[in-house]
Amino acid sequence: MDQFTLNLLFVGASFALYIGIAVWARAGSTSEFYAAGRGVHPVTNGMATAADWMSAASFISMAGLIAFTGYDNSSFLMGWTGGYVLLALLLAPYLRKFGKFTVSEFIGDRFYSKTARLVAVICLLVASITYVIGQMQGVGIAFGRFLEIDATLGLLIGACVVFAYAVFGGMKGVTYTQVAQYCVLIMAYTIPAIFISLQLTGNPIPALGLFGDHVASGEPLLAKLDQIVTDLGFAEYTAAHGSTINMVLFTLSLMIGTAGLPHVIMRFFTVPRVSDARWSAGWSLVFIALLYLTAPAVGAMARLNISELMWPNGTGGEAVSVEQIETAPEYAWMATWQQTGLLGWEDKNGDGKIQYYNDANADMQAKAEAAGWEGNELTNFNRDILVLANPEIASLPGWVIGLVAAGGLAAALSTAAGLLLAISSAVSHDLLKGQLTPNMSEKSELLAARISMAAAIVVAVILGLNPPGFAAQTVALAFGLAAASIFPALMMGIFSTRINNTGAVTGMLAGLVVTLVYIFLHKGWFFIPDTNSFTDANPLLGPVKSTSFGAIGALVNFIVAYVVSGMTKDTPQEIKDLVQSVRVPRGAGAAVEGH
Repeated sequence: MDQFTLNLLFVGASFALYIGIAVWARAGSTSEFYAAGRGVHPVTNGMATAADWMSAASFISMAGLIAFTGYDNSSFLMGWTGGYVLLALLLAPYLRKFGKFTVSEFIGDRFYSKTARLVAVICLLVASITYVIGQMQGVGIAFGRFLEIDATLGLLIGACVVFAYAVFGGMKGVTYTQVAQYCVLIMAYTIPAIFISLQLTGNPIPALGLFGDHVASGEPLLAKLDQIVTDLGFAEYTAAHGSTINMVLFTLSLMIGTAGLPHVIMRFFTVPRVSDARWSAGWSLVFIALLYLTAPAVGAMARLNISELMWPNGTGGEAVSVEQIETAPEYAWMATWQQTGLLGWEDKNGDGKIQYYNDANADMQAKAEAAGWEGNELTNFNRDILVLANPEIASLPGWVIGLVAAGGLAAALSTAAGLLLAISSAVSHDLLKGQLTPNMSEKSELLAARISMAAAIVVAVILGLNPPGFAAQTVALAFGLAAASIFPALMMGIFSTRINNTGAVTGMLAGLVVTLVYIFLHKGWFFIPDTNSFTDANPLLGPVKSTSFGAIGALVNFIVAYVVSGMTKDTPQEIKDLVQSVRVPRGAGAAVEGH
C-alpha cells in the first residue's frame, strides 16, 4: 500500500470516529452545548482539556521552534505547563463554584455590570480569534502535506471538518471527541519519538535519550548536535543567546495567558463538583506532561537528523547533491513537502550540491567565498513542518507516518473546536442573550450559538490564510492578549473586594489596548503585511518582543483597575459577600448552579 493511501486510511478513520462521537453526543440543550450538562468525570475532563490545550502550536510547531532555536525556546514549555499550576490553584475551583457557563458571565456578575460583561466578550473574542488563526494555519499545513495539495486548499478542507462536528456537537460532543483526539495525538507524537530515540541513542525513552550518547559517534547527543550546528555557523544549541528579561516576560506571559484562556477555563464548568475542577486541572497537567517531556527530544533529534541529511559526508565534506535529493529514497520526503510550498531549495552556484548553512554568519561568509558558495541553498524550511516530516526524515515505517498525519490533524482540530465553542458562547450567551435580547428562547439561543460558530470559522479561515508568524508564535500573541485582559480581571474578581465595576472595565480595556497596539506595531496593523513600524528583531521597548508584552499589559491592567477603583464608588456589600462565599471552603463540595 502506498503512503498516500495509508495517510488517507489513518486520517479518514480518525475523522469518522470524531464525527461519529459528535453525532452520538450531540447537544440538545444550551446546558449541554455550553457545559456538557455538567456531568463530565474529572479524568475524562482532564484528557479533553489536554487535547483542547495541545493545539497545532504544541503538536506541530513547538518542537520545530525548539529545534531551530534550542535552549532559548524552552520558555514555551515552562510557560505553558506553569500556567496549569496557576489555573489549578487560583482559578478553576472558584470559577466552578460560581456556577456560570462562561468567563464573560462570571466577570459580568462579579463586577455587577453589563458593560464589564461586554468588555470581557470583546477581550475573549480578540484573544480567541488570534489563537484560532494559529490552529487553522496548522490544519492547512497538515492537510496540505498528507493530501499532497496546496496548504490553502488544506485549510479550507479542515474548516469544513471542524464545522461538521463542532457546530452540532457543542461542548458535549466536543468533550468526548477531544478524548478520542488526545489518544490519537499522544500516540502519534510519542511513537515516532521512541523510534527515533532508539535509532540515535539506543534509549526507548526520548526524554532520557536526549541526555544520552549518540550511537554512531559515541559522543553525548547534545554535544554532537552543538558541534554540527556551530560548524554550520548557527548558534550553539544548548546555550542561551536571547535577552533574559525578554525570556522571563515571555514565560510569564504564557503562564498567566494559559490561566486566562477562555476555551480552557470553560472546560472546568463541565464537572459536577468544585473539587472535580481542581482534580481536572491536575489530570490535565499529567496528560500534557506526556507530550511536553518528549518535545525537547523531538526537536533536538530532528535538528540532528536534518543536518546530517544535508551534510551526509560530515560538515567538513561535500553537501548533499541535487541528484541524491531527487533519487535517493531517504530524501523522498523533500519532494513531497516541496509541493506544499513549505520547503524549498535552489542550487544557486550551479555545483550540483545544496549547501545548508547560516549565510548571515560573518565567519561562514568567508568560508563560503573560499569554497565558491553563493548563500544558503535550503531556501525554505518552515518550522511548522518539522514534527509532521520527522518520521519521513528518520525513514520510519509508513504506518507511523500515517499515524502522525492523524495526530497532527487531531491536535489542530481539537483546539480549533474548543476556541470556536468559546467564541460562539460569547456571542450567543453573553452578547445576544446577556445584552441585546435577554428574552430569547433556549432554541433560539442554541441556533444563534451555531450560526456564530459558523461565522467564526469563516473569519478564522480568512485570517489563517495570512498568519502573522509560525503557528506557535501566533498562539503566543493570543496568550499575551489573554494575559493582559482576562487573567487580571479573574484574579481581582476572586481575590479582591476593592475592585469595582469601573476599575475592572478600565483595567481590561487598558491592558487589551496597550498590548494589541504593541503587537500591531510589530506584526502589522490587523496583521496586514508591511504595515508594522518595528520588528521582534528590533523591538520598540529594548529587548521586549511582541510575544512577551502580555506580562506588561497585565501589570497595566492591575494598576489601572486599582487606581480607578480607589477613585470611584466602593463595591456594594452584597458583591463583597458574594466574593467571600466563593472563596471560603464552606460548602465547597457542591457547586452553585446557575445560568
